[in-house]
Amino acid sequence: MQAVILAAGEGKRVRPLTRSRPKAMIPVANRPIIEYVIEALLKNGIRDIIVVVGYRKEQVTRFLNQLDIPIDVVVQTKQLGTAHALLCAESKISGDFLVLPGDNYIDPQSIAKIKDTPNAMLVKEHPNPSNFGVVTLEDGCVTHIIEKPEHAPSFMVSTGIYSLKKDFFTKIHGNDITDVISLMINEGERVRAIPADDWQDAIFAWDLLKMNRRLLSTLPPAREGTASRQTIIQGAVKIGKGTSIGPNTIITGPVFIGNDCTIGPNCCILPNTSIGSRVTIEPFTSIGNTLIMDDSMIGSHSLIMDTVLGERCTLADHTSASPASGLLEIEGCVTRSEFGAIFGDSVKGGSFSLYHNSIIGNNVTIEEQGCLKSRNIPDGSLVM
Repeated sequence: MQAVILAAGEGKRVRPLTRSRPKAMIPVANRPIIEYVIEALLKNGIRDIIVVVGYRKEQVTRFLNQLDIPIDVVVQTKQLGTAHALLCAESKISGDFLVLPGDNYIDPQSIAKIKDTPNAMLVKEHPNPSNFGVVTLEDGCVTHIIEKPEHAPSFMVSTGIYSLKKDFFTKIHGNDITDVISLMINEGERVRAIPADDWQDAIFAWDLLKMNRRLLSTLPPAREGTASRQTIIQGAVKIGKGTSIGPNTIITGPVFIGNDCTIGPNCCILPNTSIGSRVTIEPFTSIGNTLIMDDSMIGSHSLIMDTVLGERCTLADHTSASPASGLLEIEGCVTRSEFGAIFGDSVKGGSFSLYHNSIIGNNVTIEEQGCLKSRNIPDGSLVM
C-alpha cells in the first residue's frame, strides 16, 4: 500500500512559529511532527511514502533526505488546497492509498484500523469541532461533512486521514479533499467512518502544548549527559549527549532535554517539558508544561509555564510566563485561549517582564519591565 503525506501548507494560525518553518516541521518533543506520521506508517509496514511539499519546501526535503528510507517528494508550487496537493502526487499512485496531513499526530493503531478499508476516513470527537470538518454519521458511514461550521451539529470531526481508491483522482474538482468526499456521498458512494484511537492536531500555537504532553507520555528514559550527584531526577527523563545538569536541580518527568544543554544549578524542570539542543537554563529558574526549541536561553530566577519558546530566543532574568485566560485575534478571528506565552524565533525579552496569554512575534525585542496580557505582538516589533 502507498501513503501520501500532505506537508505543503504553512499553518497560518500557528504563526509566528510557521513564519520560518512549515507546520509539519515544528519540533514537538524534540522531533518534527511529520516524523511521527512517517513512523506510524512504517510500523504498519507501509514504506511506499510520497510527501507533497510546498511552503518552505527545502526544510522538509532536507529532513526527509536524512531518513533511512527513500521517500518520494512532490512539489505543489502554489498552495491551492488539499485536493490540488493530492493531485500533484497522482502520477506516483498505482492503487489504493492513504492520505495523511503531515502536521498532525496519529498513532500506529489508528492507521492499522483504516489501511485495509478503501473509501474510509478516520474520525474523532473534538471539544472544538468548528475548527474542523464536522461529520454526521449513520450506520458507520459518513452522511455529511460541513467544513468549519459556526454552529457545529456534532462533536465528531474528520481527522483529514483517508483511505482511498485510485479512481478518487477522477472526482477531484474542488480545492479541498472534503469537497470531493461530499461529492462521493451525494452520488451514493459509501464512505466508512473509522474511529481514531489517538489523534492530535495543533490548530493554534498553544495546542502544541497538548501534543507535546501526549508525545512525552510514552517517552523512554535515557541519560547520555552528565548530572551532578546533588541532582534529583524522577520519572521518565531523557537527557541528550553533552548536556550538563547542575547541582540541586530537580527534574520530574516526563521531560526530554536535548544535546549540549546547560541547566542549573538550583533549577526545577517540571513534567511535560521538552527542551531542545544547545539551550541554557540559568540558576533558580522553574519551567513546566513548556516546549523550548533549539539555541535558546532563559535567565535566572525565571518562571516559565505553559509556554512555547521558538529558536534562538533570549529571555533575561526574572522573566515570568504563566497561564491566564483571555481573547486573542488570530488571522482575523477572535478566539478564547489560556496559556503562558508563545514566543517566535529570535525574541529578546528584558528583565522583570511578565507574560500572560500573549503571542510574541519573531525578532521582537522587549525592553520594558511590565506585563503583557492577551497581546499579539507583530514580528520585528520593539516594545519599550
